[in-house]
Amino acid sequence: MSVQVAPNTVEQTDQFAARPLQPSLRSQSSNHSGANQIVQPFAYDVPRSSEQSQKVEELHQTLERHRGDRQLLILQDFPDPDALSSAWTYKLIAQKYDIQCEMVYAGTLSHQENVALVKLTNLPVQRLTPQVLKSRDLSKYQGCALLDNQGTTSQLLPSVQQAGIPITVVIDHHSMQGDLNAEFVDIRPYTRATATILTQYLQAGLLKLDSNTSEHVKCATALMHGLRSDTNALRQAGEEDFLAAAYLSRFYDAQLLNAVLQSSRSRQVMDVIERALKNRIVQNNFSIAGVGYLRYDDRDAIPQAADFLVTEENVHTAVVYGIVHDEDEELEVVVGSLRTDKLTLDPDEFIKEAFGQDAQGRFFGGGRSQAGGFEIPLGFLSGFTESSEYAKMKWGVFDAQVKQKLLRLVNPDQHYPNG
Repeated sequence: MSVQVAPNTVEQTDQFAARPLQPSLRSQSSNHSGANQIVQPFAYDVPRSSEQSQKVEELHQTLERHRGDRQLLILQDFPDPDALSSAWTYKLIAQKYDIQCEMVYAGTLSHQENVALVKLTNLPVQRLTPQVLKSRDLSKYQGCALLDNQGTTSQLLPSVQQAGIPITVVIDHHSMQGDLNAEFVDIRPYTRATATILTQYLQAGLLKLDSNTSEHVKCATALMHGLRSDTNALRQAGEEDFLAAAYLSRFYDAQLLNAVLQSSRSRQVMDVIERALKNRIVQNNFSIAGVGYLRYDDRDAIPQAADFLVTEENVHTAVVYGIVHDEDEELEVVVGSLRTDKLTLDPDEFIKEAFGQDAQGRFFGGGRSQAGGFEIPLGFLSGFTESSEYAKMKWGVFDAQVKQKLLRLVNPDQHYPNG
């Protein structure tokens, strides 16, 4: 079965409105269906480049080749609204090809909006620790897909690859994190949200949303939230993001989205924000704050603190970091988030230059437009002790090291010791 993509023609009645076009995709006879299928037109056409049209066709062909397969959809360890909504959309598209998908992540959902999104929409995602994954029979999966990540932020991918499960699909909007051996790759660093890419797949006819289908309405609501989240409530959106939002506006539930956005911050998050305010140093319009130790479940307080610090007068970039400890797994990791409203600062480049790579050549962090993050394992220094003096000393060492690496870029004229 092949897909015929219509020319990128849009008739405009005014500056913002576009007339409905003729059907843009025609699926020809398939060995599986045995019948012609007309895909209905969409209301808001996107001026697609030939490359985007080719990606739609390539994804269609990839899914067709894997009809009837079972796939793992691997999200980053701490998935955000963009990742959750994009993976759900891919799952629904894959169902049209009789592909069963399981959405999994290894970390936790701690941001109040993420928890509310999953609960209120019944979003079909499950936590799967590396230990549980290793005990599973992975032979039932014929492939895996990476949504809104490239495997560098997931503890699950190494075990999946060791089991011989190939990477079938990678869809992301972050900068390239390294070589990917995947059957289908659609990585667009110039796109603000992976949700925008998945919405374009819907607009191109890979799945027709139905406003009378509850699951479609909830998924469209999740996509709208993911799109808004990664574009700072559309304030940093580009043309394709606005067109995607216009398309989703026909299907999403505004009251449901408002309920997700109205979720309250926990006391733990407020405590971390208070610590960030107390500990911050401001140099050259950068606000840098270490917040000490955090529970694994409170990890998402770090990006929320960075979001708060960047709003301070005379600050264009905020970096907040802390040591996140998981008592169950006895692991400790330095986790940090960067937020910026300086258009000439590339978060991906800044974080990679500041923290570099591990022994395997994997970067400790990366970013997208106006946001980024990093995770640095403590290695053999991980572990817990009842000695508060030792914990204080350990934090002091890592706090000084992270600050030094950041300040070397913030104040390049000053001299800092190597290390």
